[in-house]
Amino acid sequence: MKKPKIYLDTSVINFLFADDAPDFKRITIDFFENYFVHYEVYISDIVLLEINKTNDDVKKQELLQVIDDYPFIILEVQRDKRILHLSELYIKEKVIPEKKTEDAKHIAICTVFELDILLSWNFKHLANIHKEAFINAINEKEGYWKKLNLMSPLEALYED
Repeated sequence: MKKPKIYLDTSVINFLFADDAPDFKRITIDFFENYFVHYEVYISDIVLLEINKTNDDVKKQELLQVIDDYPFIILEVQRDKRILHLSELYIKEKVIPEKKTEDAKHIAICTVFELDILLSWNFKHLANIHKEAFINAINEKEGYWKKLNLMSPLEALYED
C-alpha cells in the first residue's frame, strides 16, 4: 500500500523543542518516533529559509539537525511560478493574511505537488477545517482537484 504524502510546516519541527508547550511537544515527539515512517514526509526550501531566520543559534542548529536526522523529501520551490500564483491567490481571497506569505506558500506547495496532508501546529492559519474548505474551493477553481487535508500532528497519529 502506498504511503500518504505529508508535508510538515516549520511549526511541527519547532514543537520538538517546545518546553513551554509540553503536551504539543510530547505529541510531536511521538509523531517523529512512531509515525514518521508511515508517511512520505516532505518539507521545502521555504521551511529551511524559516529555520535559518531563527535568531537563537543553538535552536537553529537543533532544528537543522532534525532535518539531517530524518529522511525528509525536500522540495525546491522558491522560484516556482505556480506556487507564487496560488499563494498570492490565497492572500488575495483573504484566506491567509497578507503578512503570512510563508503559510500561503506551504499550502500552495502541497496543492501543486498533490500532497495528501499539510501538518501544522498553526491552528489559526493552517490546521483549520474552515480554512481547508476555502483553500480546496480556490484550488478547484484553479484546476487542482485533489483535496488537501490540513491537520495537526495529533490527528496524523491516527491517520495511518
